Parts: sequence; C-alpha cells; structure tokens
Amino acid sequence: MTVTSKMNSVSRQSVLSRLGPGGLLYAANKIIAVASGKDEDRWRGKDEGALFKRWRRTPSSESAPAVPAPATPQSQPSELLKFLAINALELSAPASDALLKSRSSEWFQLSGHPGSLAPAGPGTVWKRRAAGDHPAHNPERDAYEALAACPYMRSAIPRYYRDLEYGGEHFIELQDLLHGFRDPHVMDIKMGTRTFLEDEVSNARARPDLYEKMVRLDPNAPTESEHAARAVTKLRYMQFREQQSSSAEQGFRIEAVKLPGQPPLTDLQKVKEPNQLAATIARFLGDEKHARRAITARLREIRDLFERSEFFRTHEIVGSSIFIIYDDERVGAWLIDFAKTRRVPEDIVVNHRAPWKQGNHEEGFLFGLDRLINIIETAGLSKKDSEPEVTR
Repeated sequence: MTVTSKMNSVSRQSVLSRLGPGGLLYAANKIIAVASGKDEDRWRGKDEGALFKRWRRTPSSESAPAVPAPATPQSQPSELLKFLAINALELSAPASDALLKSRSSEWFQLSGHPGSLAPAGPGTVWKRRAAGDHPAHNPERDAYEALAACPYMRSAIPRYYRDLEYGGEHFIELQDLLHGFRDPHVMDIKMGTRTFLEDEVSNARARPDLYEKMVRLDPNAPTESEHAARAVTKLRYMQFREQQSSSAEQGFRIEAVKLPGQPPLTDLQKVKEPNQLAATIARFLGDEKHARRAITARLREIRDLFERSEFFRTHEIVGSSIFIIYDDERVGAWLIDFAKTRRVPEDIVVNHRAPWKQGNHEEGFLFGLDRLINIIETAGLSKKDSEPEVTR
C-alpha cells in the first residue's frame, strides 16, 4: 500500500500541501517501515505464488548450515546505483520530494527508454505510457490488468497497482522489483526472435534514411540493388537489426547487466554468438550454484505458467523482457514490458516457438526462453568461452 493508493477522493496536491516538508518526511519514513514488513509477507505468502526464492550464500560447502537471514531485509544504498537514476528522468516528482530523496540512492533504471520510469513510493514505480498510445488505448496497462487477474500469471509479473494521470501524463504503478535487494546482480533480457510489431513494417516503401542507418552499422549489409537504390524497407532494416544481435538466432538478447560494485553494462550488441552469451551469463552467475538453481527453477516455472495461460494463447508478446535479480539472500525473475503486446486475430493460433512469417504473429518468445534456460543451466567460464566486448 502506497501513499497514492490511500488518497481516494482527496487530491494528491491537497494532501501534500497540508502535510508540509516535515510531515512528508515523517509520513515517508513511517510508510517505508510498514511497507518493508508487508513486502516480506508478500514474497513469503503462498496465495500469491513465490515471488522470490530465498537463500543464503555459504562460504565453503553447500551442506554448511545457512546463516539465518534478517526477518526484514534492509536495502543498503550504493553510489553505483545512481547510474541512470532519478536525476536523469524528465519527470516532475511523482511522489513527495522527501520520499524521492530518501529513495534516490536505492533505485536505478538498468535499460530501456530513459525517463520512462520513476519511483513512486516505497516498493513501487511509475511507468510512463508508451509514446503514441491514445489515452483510450494503453496496451501495457491492459496487459498488466489481464495478467494480474490471471491465476497463473499474477506471480510471474511485477505486482500491478493502478493506472493514473499526473501532470497531464499517463502512468501505471507497478512493484519496484529492486526494492529490498542489496547491491544485487541484475540482468535484463529482451525476449523473442522478433521485437517489432507487424504493423510497424507493413509499409513497403524503401527509405533512404534507413539505408543510411544500415550502412553506418555495416557497410556490407545492403544488397547490390539496395546500394543502387540507396534505400531499404522498414522490414528489411528491422530484420537486419535483429540479426545484429542474438535475437534472430537465439530468440533472446542480453540488454544490460549489473554486477555488485560495478556500473551497469549496457553496450552488449556484440554479445551474439552462443559462446559469448554463455560467457556473459557465467560472469553474471559467478560461483553461485544456489542462485543458478533457483533462477533456472523460476524460469521453468514462468515457462509452465506461460504455456497454461489463456492470455498468451491469444496474444503476441513482442519486445517483452525477463528481469532477473539476485543477491546474497534472494533470487527473483519476472516478465516485464508489455507495451507491444497485442491480441492476435481470432483465426490465428500462436505457439510462440514457430518461425515468424508476415501475418502469422509468431514472435519466438518461448523459443528464446527454452534456449535461455539451457544456457543458464550449462554456462561456465572456460577457455573456449570468449569474454564479450562491452563498454561501460
């Protein structure tokens, strides 16, 4: 429960002005204390599914007794987590300034569009509606509402709270997945062999601007006819971009990685070949056998829930991600990002593994998840694995 969810008929600004700076800070601290206890109950609760798997690293043997974990995890702010943080967002404060200040060092946006996320309260974030969406047409909101009501999928996504308008813009409020973790390992993985919508590439007109973009990335990519015309279609360019990463061949690509005590790695386009993917994932996992097993079990659970869900039988899941987090005590993985989720025509059946052809609405989500699970199970640094070329 957040400050905003309690306001009901009383306007947000009215309440904030009555509290004043001192009252805001007091209220924020009180709510943080209450929310942390509720979060503990949430991930332990059986009815909502296991949002987290809890474990404790043992220094020597797997059979060594575990050190009891504290009843209520306390976040430890890190200067490194300010990378891509709140002061880079072009949002007016969605919660009080005092609340934002108290949480600014604990929160960061690993990847995605800068300015799309901002902390809203203890354990929640606001996500801005995708550019171009009409107020009456919000696919991400609709997807979260449907999945939150699905008995299979509600435990596989961040908790959805509400849709709201603030400062003339529209947001959805979601669970802050990083809340409660201590300088964790984080990985954002874009799923699917196709991460663009079919209607985005329906126009067959060849475009000079896309040709120029293609040449800048790879001068040898255009065909002779494309060089002669100095133009390529949107479909040609988008498929070329998918082939530049591991998306086209493996069904997923690693968007960003955050390791404890290090800034995030976000320039991972060259992590394309299977051995490079394995090396990157092995680096992310390190020697944490407990985390590897818990992550694999969680991804298998998500895959099983996905395949049982009526929602996924009737929708294409384009451009969505799997967000994986672990620290010394907890492991979590969730499906996120549904701005490009669309219902397929009634006469279309999708299995999320078949190759995409124009009109069949397949996106390869499960094709990629199968391969991701296999790599996480088997990835280990070896002489044959090459370190990925990345920049920080």
